Amino acid sequence: MVQGSASDTERKIIAILKVLNESSEPLGSITIARELERHGIFLSERTVRYHLRITDERGYTQSFARDGRMLTQQGLEELKIALAPEHVGFVLEKLETLAFQTTFDPKKRTGLVPINTSLIDEDKFKESLAVMSEVLEAGLGVSKLIAVACEGDKLGSVVVPPGKIGIGTICSVVVNGVLSKLGIPIESKFGGVLELRKPRPERFVAIIYYSGTSLDPSEQYIRAGMTSVRETAGTGKGRILANFREIPAPARTLVSEKIAQMKECGISGVYRLGNTSESICQMPVGLNRVGMVFLGGLNPMAAVTESGIEVDNNSESGLIEFSRLVHYQKV
Repeated sequence: MVQGSASDTERKIIAILKVLNESSEPLGSITIARELERHGIFLSERTVRYHLRITDERGYTQSFARDGRMLTQQGLEELKIALAPEHVGFVLEKLETLAFQTTFDPKKRTGLVPINTSLIDEDKFKESLAVMSEVLEAGLGVSKLIAVACEGDKLGSVVVPPGKIGIGTICSVVVNGVLSKLGIPIESKFGGVLELRKPRPERFVAIIYYSGTSLDPSEQYIRAGMTSVRETAGTGKGRILANFREIPAPARTLVSEKIAQMKECGISGVYRLGNTSESICQMPVGLNRVGMVFLGGLNPMAAVTESGIEVDNNSESGLIEFSRLVHYQKV
């Protein structure tokens, strides 16, 4: 009984923190109670004040006398942790949405393509581009086509801040988008780290299922220093970012044809296309299914990070017209 009461209190506290997080100015108990009603939570002003005293004691909120309260950094962190379970599967939903919004037509070479947006310091741009070229020439990127934006310009949904250069790299979900327009269902399984050790077969040494994470796997692997993309580009041995998908076996021939068309357009995101029910890169594949291993769109930026340059990556950041992309050598 006590445990249930405590749990109910915590839910109310998180609800209050959510309301405060949505405001850019202090809120009083009356306003908070009114905002909670909009979310279907009915608390009296007195009850809100009681819970606010608790959040003050925990350091989640700061009082501004009659003006009300605002969320502290500690409160924001607590809110992120508490809401994490609600966001599980968010990456998968994001991938599916981008695939649906993709309108790229390989035959016409027109339409919207999904991108990742990476931000780097202006004075590091040339050095970063040189590192990226090593990866792209080694065939470890989705495409040699990139987009570049300066301060104040937009790449996908990201506005380039002062002192930064934005680099847009094609996201591997472009393949999902193209195939879905043909009515081919493609299941995005996980993002991983693929180890290349020729003549030994490739294998995944780390995987994160899209359905069980609120964070993009590639971004996590880069931050954790789990890649050696630049080394792989130079020696053929190392660890790169890769993704795993599955398609129905009867669609394999059509998918193979479409992959070839995309390659002619400068998009080579598919690293391996398996056969029916055949394991690929040591990963099992379902009955009457075909496995596909995609190169990670952020491989070039992983190499830049490995070289010691600070990069702010925003994976699956939105879409841009294919016509905006240029060969990296022409930048």
